[in-house]
Amino acid sequence: MTETAGAHDDWRRFLTRWSEEWADACALDDELGPDDEEARRARWLGFAPAPPARVEALEERLGHRLPPSYRTFLEVTDGWRHAGGFVWRLAGTADARWYEDDAGLAEIFQEDLAQDASREEVLEATIWTRALELAVDSDAVAVLLDPEDVDEHGEWALYTWAPWTAGPPERHASFWEFMRAAHREFHSLRACEDDRPEFVNATTRELDARVAEARRDALRGAYVSAEAVLTEAREFGRPRAGALRDQIRWLLGDRYARTFDGLAGDPVYAPELLPALLAEETEHQGRSWDADGAYAAHLRGGPDGTRELEREVLGRLRDGTYAYAPRGPFGDAVRTAREQARWGETDAAWRTLLAALPEWRPPGPDLLAPIGLLADPLLGPVLTPERGRVLLSTPRGEEATGVVPAAVDQDPRGLAWLTEPAPGSDRRQAYRFVLVEGVEPAALPGLFGADDGTALRVPMQEQEARRTPRTDGVSSSYDDKALVAVGRAGDGWSFAVDREPQPFHDVRFVSPARAASRYGRAVVVWAEPDSFDRGALFHLSVAEHGVERYAFTVFGGRCERSGEIPPELVPERLFPEVRDGGRYRRGLGETAALDAVAARFGVTLPRFALDHGRLHTFRTRSWTRPPESGETYTVITVGPRTGGRSEA
Repeated sequence: MTETAGAHDDWRRFLTRWSEEWADACALDDELGPDDEEARRARWLGFAPAPPARVEALEERLGHRLPPSYRTFLEVTDGWRHAGGFVWRLAGTADARWYEDDAGLAEIFQEDLAQDASREEVLEATIWTRALELAVDSDAVAVLLDPEDVDEHGEWALYTWAPWTAGPPERHASFWEFMRAAHREFHSLRACEDDRPEFVNATTRELDARVAEARRDALRGAYVSAEAVLTEAREFGRPRAGALRDQIRWLLGDRYARTFDGLAGDPVYAPELLPALLAEETEHQGRSWDADGAYAAHLRGGPDGTRELEREVLGRLRDGTYAYAPRGPFGDAVRTAREQARWGETDAAWRTLLAALPEWRPPGPDLLAPIGLLADPLLGPVLTPERGRVLLSTPRGEEATGVVPAAVDQDPRGLAWLTEPAPGSDRRQAYRFVLVEGVEPAALPGLFGADDGTALRVPMQEQEARRTPRTDGVSSSYDDKALVAVGRAGDGWSFAVDREPQPFHDVRFVSPARAASRYGRAVVVWAEPDSFDRGALFHLSVAEHGVERYAFTVFGGRCERSGEIPPELVPERLFPEVRDGGRYRRGLGETAALDAVAARFGVTLPRFALDHGRLHTFRTRSWTRPPESGETYTVITVGPRTGGRSEA
């Protein structure tokens, strides 16, 4: 609070406006008690000012000088009626008293207080032992001024709490800030009462004008100031403010309990907002989630077409076929961006979307941005919170200027990033990949798929793909059919990547390079960290038109090689520890080898798409040869029992 906030004139203007708004909001047929009827006739929720002597007597009784904003309040009115919706009478000089903790709340709140609790947490938990209680009549709400939580202006913090809130006390910086919050609560509750007279006054007109200007500011790219205005207006219960504010928060990555204040049930905006809500919940609850359990309240009373849209979108989200499809030039860009993201080119997809953003047109005035992008399984991951900020900063819709900021790529170039730990882990991981020249990703299953009928699955995240059962229901201890994600690896190249390979079997390993090189060159890399003291692994094999040209395998202390290896790929150059008779345990050699492969073939792998995006996947043919005579193995079949259990 500032030194002037809560001064005498501030209180008089503020309380007078509040009182007049309350009186005008009362319906003529409201049955009011005598006290409230008197307040309505007087258009004043307060009382007569407290004489200085009475204020001084209260301070002497309490043994404290009152905080400035409460003291000045008493000089304007000695008490108050209807401080929000749940405090019906606030104390004046006669009723302010030290809190009596008959319910034992101090003990209850301190039970869970940690030994290393912060000062704020301690004050919150112990407020019951020292507070000045101001609630005279309320819905079990405590209104507590804290003489130990004092700011540089002498203001005491004020805490409110009720047993039905199921949470800790809520802190306000001062009595002045509490009363401002109570005024907002009065507005918010009154705005929700549809069966009451229209609630229009100077405050609502001012706020609605500010909401309209904030909407224009948001479209101009000034989303920070717009969000501040919309947040305040929403606290007053102004229509539109919450729905507009939620759109900004969603693009910034803050989506918890933000449901667009019912706008998703409007048939004009449902095609944009409803899929975003459903996609977010499906992501957290799983594909079997029933939308009626979470969003029925936001759609109830809406037209049948909106409920039908809900069922249709949910079905398409579950089977992975949902696609955001706006109209016009921006819709054309979305289709292009989807195709780019589908094959891992997420940076290119973002550049496409950003360049077309000035062409975006909302279906109505209450949509600030193409929120539907967030529901698209391919484009939603592309729109990170950082990119959401860029989108919000770009003029669009009716305020578009045609100028867009430069897009910043997030993907590192090359292959060396594979040596870094996976997201959420501090350990390096094993990986293997195939790079194929002159072939589109969609054609890869035909080159080295598990069988002739192998096809690409719908795009999905890596772990989701691994949870999907194999179509044949069969696995074996000799079989190593990798689940690979596919996409584009640079100009003229495609990739197939497996980041959870089975352990490398040096005796039975068969590189898929020959099969993959039918129409040009193919490159195979397999790397593993040291495990069980076997040493680390790095394998490279290169084939062209069905013939292996060269290969090497560095595995612990061994280095096997074949063919004429280009100088920049010679293993002894890349792995000096092996050249010097030592053991390869994974270090700088792996990074050098990946850099050399990337430079020689001009390839790159898209880290963002592999970590966060949704890509097509398929099962490859086995990376190990069939068992030979005398080698035992196990076959496991998942499905109806047919009598066969194992083979050897």
